[in-house]
Amino acid sequence: MKKVLLLLCCMFFVTMSSQKKGKDYSDILKSKNIYEINAFLRDAHPDDPRRSVLKPRVMEMMKEYIKNAHPADQKVKDMQEMLAMLRRRPSTKITFDEMNAIIKQKQIAKYKAELAAKQSTTVYTPSTAQNTYVVNAAANTAVPNTEAEEFNMLMAVSPVEHKNRTVKILNSLFDNDPNTKECIVLIQNKSDCNIIVRMEGVGTTKYRLAVPAQGEGSIVIDKGQYLFTSLVCGAQYASQKTIERPIMVALGGH
Repeated sequence: MKKVLLLLCCMFFVTMSSQKKGKDYSDILKSKNIYEINAFLRDAHPDDPRRSVLKPRVMEMMKEYIKNAHPADQKVKDMQEMLAMLRRRPSTKITFDEMNAIIKQKQIAKYKAELAAKQSTTVYTPSTAQNTYVVNAAANTAVPNTEAEEFNMLMAVSPVEHKNRTVKILNSLFDNDPNTKECIVLIQNKSDCNIIVRMEGVGTTKYRLAVPAQGEGSIVIDKGQYLFTSLVCGAQYASQKTIERPIMVALGGH
């Protein structure tokens, strides 16, 4: 009887915790959604008895997805990483420092490859003024891409300039000195449009970074207060940020 009461208490605690977070996991045992179950494993109490059922289930679902996925499916790599993580730990939940370390290692590998190739490895479709943003599909309203020429100019750097920029980014990625005056910013563009991210600091301090559709880019900037702005498929983005340590900013996500 004591065990039953203890189990009920645990279930009540988990239910209350989930409700506080704005997520309802009351029917999670019926779920067939990998991402929903994965989110539950990250949020739920470590002693929640549903973990013993759902963790092996979602791992099998991930294996099945990877097995049947199209070779070009970009979700496969994410699934493989989540599966590897679940084999080592209770969930795919990671700390902020762990996330930063993963991003840092990926960036180092990318820019080392670019330095070796002596050119950018980024594949993108150049912008044209005819690349329009659909503002209202029902009314068939569209706006021309006024940043097309500027985007293409920013992407078309010379080999020397690309090498200098790559070396600067790598130096920043390897620099663990908290007193350094500069910091690296990684921008992830999850939209289907090429974008330019503008960073305005104090006085005349300004930076701009072109980021291809479904791509990413990095830039080294002075630490401080910045207003980040961008036009993402016609939608205005603006956010005030304090840059004191490496950060990642994702734009265009749904």
